[in-house]
Amino acid sequence: MQTNYRVAIVGAGPAGLTAAYELAKQGIHLLVVERDDKVGGIARTEIYKGYRFDIGGHRFYTKVGEVQQLWLEVLGDEFIQVPRLSRIYYRGKFFDYPLSFANTLSNLGLGTSAAIVLSYIKAKIQAFIKRPEPETFEEWVTHCFGRRLYETFFKTYTEKVWGIPCNKISAEWAIQRIKGLSLKQAVINALFGTNNTKTLIKKFDYPILGPGMMWERFTEAVEKLGGDVWLDTGVIRVKHHQQRIESMEVDRNGEVVEVKAEHFISSMPVTALVRCLDPRPPEPILEAARSLKYRAFIIVALIIDAPNLFPDNWIYIHSPEVTVGRIQNFKNWSPAMVPDPNKTCLGMEYFCDEGDDLWNLSNEKLLELATKEIGILGLAKSAKVEDGTVLRQPKAYPVYDRNYRQHLQVLQDYLAGFDNLQTVGRNGMHRYNNQDHSMLTGLLAAKNIIGEKHDLWQVNVERSYYEDFTQEEWEKRQKSLSKASREVMPDSL
Repeated sequence: MQTNYRVAIVGAGPAGLTAAYELAKQGIHLLVVERDDKVGGIARTEIYKGYRFDIGGHRFYTKVGEVQQLWLEVLGDEFIQVPRLSRIYYRGKFFDYPLSFANTLSNLGLGTSAAIVLSYIKAKIQAFIKRPEPETFEEWVTHCFGRRLYETFFKTYTEKVWGIPCNKISAEWAIQRIKGLSLKQAVINALFGTNNTKTLIKKFDYPILGPGMMWERFTEAVEKLGGDVWLDTGVIRVKHHQQRIESMEVDRNGEVVEVKAEHFISSMPVTALVRCLDPRPPEPILEAARSLKYRAFIIVALIIDAPNLFPDNWIYIHSPEVTVGRIQNFKNWSPAMVPDPNKTCLGMEYFCDEGDDLWNLSNEKLLELATKEIGILGLAKSAKVEDGTVLRQPKAYPVYDRNYRQHLQVLQDYLAGFDNLQTVGRNGMHRYNNQDHSMLTGLLAAKNIIGEKHDLWQVNVERSYYEDFTQEEWEKRQKSLSKASREVMPDSL
């Protein structure tokens, strides 16, 4: 079977569907193919016996005006505003996130806190005498905050997430993701009552039935505008000739279909895209693809017979005695996620590698592990766990090891040679983009096809976490959002 489109898009996650929506609004004939049986990628919402849960939790906040406008166009008034609370759980105590000096002092005690401050001063003296350029996560955090704080609050959790020592992780990861934490400013604030630092947002917008609701609406809009979206459709082969992609073969429910198009946008893992190319790329390109790594993810959703357990949306688990790395409390994202108000649904998140011992545990063993660990942590009684389900997510996080940049550059340079191919999104660019950054790459890719010229690789290069706002910035942003919401017409789709 053969089909012809002007644009073919691989992946129905935030990046792929944003590109599709923008192109469909221009009347462009397009197809989106998605390997999974539902849309949203890792921003989808899963359902088990009426309980809805996210794959990691996705907040809707942005400083990108175009993305904000798209959210309003597609979802309108189906957002709720959710109070934001996330803390660190360590040694049986909750620590503020970001760390606050007073709270840390209270939890750790005067002696440990003093040691952290002295370690920080030592690091700054060493940096003044010799100014090395940090190359690893360990070097960067130690350089900025001192070794004692690094060992207390960064090392254990980071190594849980990535499965490799912190001295093997690129400093670029820390630069991109650790934002707004200043030990010096925290001490000044505590001693003198000042507050000149930016803080993480206190509230965020959220679709009432989870983030998957957003991408279901995007899909409906694309199809209403004449676009096609095929689920359960995996890419087998991508054929190219003379620096152009000519077609791709896909498996659609057991039937091989050849899709021809003038332009291709891919959000599938860039490593998988390279391996699908026909003819095969030169060996150095394939070797670079083999050298890029991904971290997988398991979520064990536990249904617990208790109406309220803790007020956080999610908790970072730094305690080394358990394997779980993060815990989501889905009722605190939206009460509509939990059908029984007398119950709580927790998402026990485990970081792993595909094929390792944790990944290969049976669902029964994983449920046993999660039930045991929630009791060890003292956050809920194991006996109160009534039911649960397990979901495995491969290639959830692109790994920023020390050599990832050079391998990615090889692939980036090679794929740039194709005139009609663009890669977008987290896995399509092997970059730990936030949801809004992924959407922006899809939006700009669509605009490139329409005739504009944008460098997608410049998105997110400023390494802004996009979650830190001053109070004035947040109020301005909320006023802008309210105004835009009033301006969106009911028949905008």
